[in-house]
Amino acid sequence: MNIRNTVLTALVLPAFLLCLFGTVRAADPVHYAGMPQGELDYDEFVELWDSFLHWRDPAAATKTRSLTDVAGLETDVYPDFGAEAMASRLTQLRNFQERLNRFAVHTWATGRQVEFLAVRASLDQEEFTLRVSRPWSRDPGFYVDRMLRLTFTDLPVEGAALAELERQLEAIPGLVAQGKANLTDVAADYADLALFNLSNADGVGHGYPYRASPPQGVVGWYDDLLARAGQQQPELVEHITLAQSAVESFRDWLRANRPEMRARAGVGKAAFDWYLKHVKLMPYTSDEIVTLGRRELDRLWAQYALERHNNRDLPELTLPKTGADYQERIDTTDRLIRTFLVDEEIITIPEYIGKLSTNVPWIARDGGPNFWEQIQYRNPTPDHLHAVIPGHRFDAVVERNNPDPVRGRLTDDARVEGWGVYLEEAMMYAGLLDEQPRVRELIYLFGIFRAARMSADAWLQLNSMTANEVADFWIEHVPYLDRDVARVDAEIYLRRPPGYGLGYTTGMIQMQALLAARQRQLGDDFDLKAFHDELMQSGRLPLSLLHWEMTGDDEGIAALWLREPMPVPQDSFAGL
Repeated sequence: MNIRNTVLTALVLPAFLLCLFGTVRAADPVHYAGMPQGELDYDEFVELWDSFLHWRDPAAATKTRSLTDVAGLETDVYPDFGAEAMASRLTQLRNFQERLNRFAVHTWATGRQVEFLAVRASLDQEEFTLRVSRPWSRDPGFYVDRMLRLTFTDLPVEGAALAELERQLEAIPGLVAQGKANLTDVAADYADLALFNLSNADGVGHGYPYRASPPQGVVGWYDDLLARAGQQQPELVEHITLAQSAVESFRDWLRANRPEMRARAGVGKAAFDWYLKHVKLMPYTSDEIVTLGRRELDRLWAQYALERHNNRDLPELTLPKTGADYQERIDTTDRLIRTFLVDEEIITIPEYIGKLSTNVPWIARDGGPNFWEQIQYRNPTPDHLHAVIPGHRFDAVVERNNPDPVRGRLTDDARVEGWGVYLEEAMMYAGLLDEQPRVRELIYLFGIFRAARMSADAWLQLNSMTANEVADFWIEHVPYLDRDVARVDAEIYLRRPPGYGLGYTTGMIQMQALLAARQRQLGDDFDLKAFHDELMQSGRLPLSLLHWEMTGDDEGIAALWLREPMPVPQDSFAGL
């Protein structure tokens, strides 16, 4: 075990950028079996990473993506997701992967070895998508997602915006034709979810524009766009009508062929365990994830019960009656949290962190608030910690201001979500809610849903449960949870890259392990603010790698260097 010297002097420098984005930590190189021992240097490694990012997604490579989730995906005007195009893409990826073996990683300091493993995992994720997940041939939602976003366009538009909208509308028939041709191995769950989304409002509306009566699915959003065009920009009506007809034909094709779509949506145990190790770089198998998830679910339920007992004589938190009342709760919460972070020396807030948006808008629903609204409307603290400050939005702005060519452009979702979930309980235990005992109950309710995701996400990929069965499990185990939120979450975590849903609580467990390790190492010299600042400095890399870098504890690291063959379907580009 190699314990490096802890460097904390930079954290007391007055300029935040100097402390947060200093040079990579120096450490003696450590050699492991399987580590490349080539001739290419670190600068060439940075060049490879830059080239890969632009190959994978130019907008992400240049950090031009939105900081918040927006429903749907941009339409590729000339999509080509056919077998030949995907095989060509895999060949291009192989060129990146082969170059990885030519770097002199055995001579690099630990921090750069950490970056190498993180980059290799990103390439492995791309290969997994191409060879195992294959959404363009297995998931009709892959195409449905790309039909939606353009319908949100505010009218009227002119100039370049008008030309782009017309171009995207004209691309929809080609997108539909691609879907009908390429969807040769459709999973039953994926087909049902796509059919639902084409013709039904999801009841949640993550990133959707507000409508008092939500349009009924993707087809309904085309009706919405068509109605607005008829009043505001009639010259678009023909373009929209043709695109909508194509979308409806895809729905009808999917309905007609649904009886033949019987494949399983999950990737299976062998592939999922490979993915957890090589892409997520997690120290757990799928069986261990299930066990840990069930344990966390029981722990949080027990703590929720004890907190409810402790608060039994206090008034319950109530829902706001107006949007203005709700906004005042958000503003008050934001002030309290920012003051707490500064006064209690929790984390450095850079000067460039200004006002940050929130996740849950004010909506008056006929059936009452959904799960997220039941929590957020009563008190915004849990989601404000998780998703605003010092959670996701704070975290993302810090990353965007990180000039490091590797760490500033590499995001591991379990690090992101694990940090957010960690903050919910951590800030409570640090004293934020000492005077707000009923809000502590909301923290536990959030944790219960996160923990329930952990096992269920594994069950989805192991094909132990369908999306509907997972939704049923969640509704049984999570207070306030409604069918719409349960269904949407089951879809999100089934259809996103595997392991996203389990990353919330698994990442939190890894964050707690890292905190515990640093406290044990430093003893009385441990400083919580320095710990959090060092984490921010280190970038959003997988937590197993951050643990190794920040503590020097390399337990489990040797196994990560030994890349095992990927379990793939027999018909998945067998010759490549």
